[in-house]
Amino acid sequence: MKKLYINTGEFDAVFNDLKESFSGKLTAKNNDYNLDIQSKWTKGSIKGTRFDDKVLFMHFDLEFHQEVSLSIESFHSAPVFFVYCENGTVSHSFGANGDKKVLSKNQSAVLNNSSVINSVLYFESHKRIQFTLLGMPTIENKNAELISQVKQRFTNDSGNYIYIGKGNSKIYEKIQEYKSVPQKGIVGTLLKKSILKNIVEIEVEQHSFNYLKTFDPVVNMAIRQMNEIKRISTMNFSELLSTAKLFRSRHQWSFKPYNQKLAS
Repeated sequence: MKKLYINTGEFDAVFNDLKESFSGKLTAKNNDYNLDIQSKWTKGSIKGTRFDDKVLFMHFDLEFHQEVSLSIESFHSAPVFFVYCENGTVSHSFGANGDKKVLSKNQSAVLNNSSVINSVLYFESHKRIQFTLLGMPTIENKNAELISQVKQRFTNDSGNYIYIGKGNSKIYEKIQEYKSVPQKGIVGTLLKKSILKNIVEIEVEQHSFNYLKTFDPVVNMAIRQMNEIKRISTMNFSELLSTAKLFRSRHQWSFKPYNQKLAS
């Protein structure tokens, strides 16, 4: 297995590290980066854009000729990464000895690592892997409210957060919309930033909904029980007797007389 290591830092530094690690040819213009890779052990491309609010967008299209592990340095203010797999599989672990989780085609993942343990990605040999990565900063900018929601939902005290689940078709449509933006310059940049913001909003909304949905049956049952207790507590003896008779008739229960002899 070929082992690679990437230092985190500014976007251009990351791409320069990728260039050295993958032996590729890098071109950069106006915060748009394109790394073309044609070597003995891998081929493909890595493209990325860094926006002025530190939102990142990257697309990976790679095929390795041997198994590869890529260790990525963690740091305290690491972004939250939303990952969308379009083809192949990629595995992830926190540290070289951590549990591996597999991201497959048509699945999405959310990842944040602000701990002292590196994130490690594993790629299989002779299998094409295509995935898109959207990085949302965790430090405040003009999208402060959205960043706050992202931190609340997708970070934890341990510094290691990962979720893998089924991809959202709406988000894949947004990604294609992003890639097909025809406008250049400021107009194109504003349109792309708006699309990426929409994607993050969808992620926050769907994860918040799924989180709350798991508690709905419990909450609803508790509310019903409380309402029933309140209703019964306001009944008088005759109403309670009528309720018991109704319940007995519905369920075809019968009560046998019980004669108790009092002790003399």
